[in-house]
Amino acid sequence: MNERVIVALSGGVDSAVAALLLRRAGRDVEALHMTNWDQDEAGYCTAAADWQDARRVADELGMPLHRVSFAAEYRERVFSHFLADYAAGLTPNPDILCNREVKFGACLDYMRRLGGRWLATGHYARIATTDGSHRLLRARDREKDQSYFLQQMPRAALGATLFPLGALTKGEVRDLARRAGLPVHDRPDSAGICFIGERPFRAFLETYLKPRPGPIETATGEPLGRHDGLMYHTIGQRHGLRIGGHRQHAGTPWYVARKDIARNALIVVQGHDHPLLRVAALTTGPVAWLAAEPAARLECSVQVRHRQTPVPCRLEWSAGGARVSLATALCAVAPGQHAAFYVGEECLGGGVIVAAESGADARVESSAA
Repeated sequence: MNERVIVALSGGVDSAVAALLLRRAGRDVEALHMTNWDQDEAGYCTAAADWQDARRVADELGMPLHRVSFAAEYRERVFSHFLADYAAGLTPNPDILCNREVKFGACLDYMRRLGGRWLATGHYARIATTDGSHRLLRARDREKDQSYFLQQMPRAALGATLFPLGALTKGEVRDLARRAGLPVHDRPDSAGICFIGERPFRAFLETYLKPRPGPIETATGEPLGRHDGLMYHTIGQRHGLRIGGHRQHAGTPWYVARKDIARNALIVVQGHDHPLLRVAALTTGPVAWLAAEPAARLECSVQVRHRQTPVPCRLEWSAGGARVSLATALCAVAPGQHAAFYVGEECLGGGVIVAAESGADARVESSAA
């Protein structure tokens, strides 16, 4: 029976320790290094250094190392949607789409071409299997838990995936790497979106999307200034609005409360606890269920950001989407974000937020919904 494991070896410490643990367990392990971004005009991408670190780890562990580029798939299935969503004034999360389309899509298919039975990654999450049924669970280390980013991975992929780090803390992972003499034991964690690197986010967007200036207004329509494009702002944003000099509004910071797509207007309010920033209910598009589809009405919890404390909710769903009534209001929920649903430690799946209802009974909607 084929039990070969193909480890997605990124060049970082997490995937390196995943490979280390599998080798120590006596598994038949090979490594695969994937490249998802092939343009680096300003020198921000770390792809070359990642490849060299992956080679060093594979040599240290005595593993065959394969290399593949999924840049074309990434541009078509992830990056094009990222740009379209920002152009529409949304706040997308390309890492969730990358996990679905590339890491547990194209990469999983390539793993099988290499003769593998399992794809292993350095994600902090767990998979529980009972009577042939697979469930996605949170990692032991709640600070590092990445189940939120895995909410839309294909259900079938759970039965072909291993997460060796799921029961470890980040500190334990680094200690294992250091004691094993892995050359990446002290490599800093990557941060942000892979294709942007350390460059300013706005500067990156300006490379692909033309500015589209419009008004900045209060919730009552009072003009306060001008913005360069709705794509440069997100719900809940405080800094970078460049509005001031209004004596009647002095003293309290301004926050982005909504985007009026039809009028290309940015609506701002004063105070982080303003009713327009507090969301009592939200609506998603179609939900991708990792678990078996639950009853049409479900008591569970929802998380709309990584590391956010889940909020109890009532979920009512159909094939077209879900309505989520929150037990406690959430702050600054933006259309385009993903909502992940949980029962206890299990991630049931998730969907893209298309509308949010504020505490002021105002509806914040996506024009692309």
